[in-house]
Amino acid sequence: MNAPISQQASPYAAPAMALVNKMTRAALAEPARAVSFQGAPGANSHIAALEHDPDCLPMPCFSFADAIEAVKEGRAARAIIPIENSHNGRVADIHFLLPESGLAITGEHFMEIHHHLMALGNGPFRGVISHPQALGQCRHRLRADRLVPMDHADTAGAAATVFEQQDPELAAIAPEMAAELYGLKIIARDIEDAHDNMTRFVVLAKDALDPATIDGPAMTTFVFEVRNIPAALYKALGGFATNGVNMTKLESYQKGAAFAATEFYADIVGAPGQPAVDRALEELGFYSKHLRILGSYGQARERG
Repeated sequence: MNAPISQQASPYAAPAMALVNKMTRAALAEPARAVSFQGAPGANSHIAALEHDPDCLPMPCFSFADAIEAVKEGRAARAIIPIENSHNGRVADIHFLLPESGLAITGEHFMEIHHHLMALGNGPFRGVISHPQALGQCRHRLRADRLVPMDHADTAGAAATVFEQQDPELAAIAPEMAAELYGLKIIARDIEDAHDNMTRFVVLAKDALDPATIDGPAMTTFVFEVRNIPAALYKALGGFATNGVNMTKLESYQKGAAFAATEFYADIVGAPGQPAVDRALEELGFYSKHLRILGSYGQARERG
């Protein structure tokens, strides 16, 4: 049996490592139920996995790449990955990792995000550690309280580090579950700048869903690169407008260091097999150098 994935990457703080190994052993014993996620036990992705599938066996992984690799190697049936936040934008590197992973998006999950300030005692604190996304979502509160933010690999891992260091002047921003797991005191609850803070997660698996088997409204995610001709993007997207297909997301990102090729990431309402979607994708393909569908899956919440 392969070694736990957490041992193949940079180590967690000691309080988290025992939990990581216990959860990883359970997941490896039943890979069909295993859902890999990035972060230490108690991270938002851990909570999202349990919300999405209460019967799953969450498998902690140090990085997004590790979580994806666990599925590719068959150690987990699925991975759950945060892709965007309503207030802090897309999660770094995800738009590169998804197309390169070879995995398919088979589901989505939306979760309200609440950040809590936690520590061994009541302070004062010389610094606050957490994942950059969490720090960004609490930046106004941190500035108002004159707290110095310091990056950490993930939120729950930050909580484990605070406990490991036994430093009363160090605090973490993490979910409530992390405080429970690592024996920290919650100093302030819900310190996020916006209380409608929402993160969208996608579920990845080796095999794509057959769009015909999706009950209810569907979403389709794809990436493409347009041809180098005038108005190519305008023409490529025209088919969605003329066929009445709702495009809910369109983002561009540079591929490579030459800034010569722009990739586009898109979500639409609908799935291949629906005549309007098929016509729109056919027109997109005519004006694109390449088009790759990352998956079709059921909507977790209504769009439009």
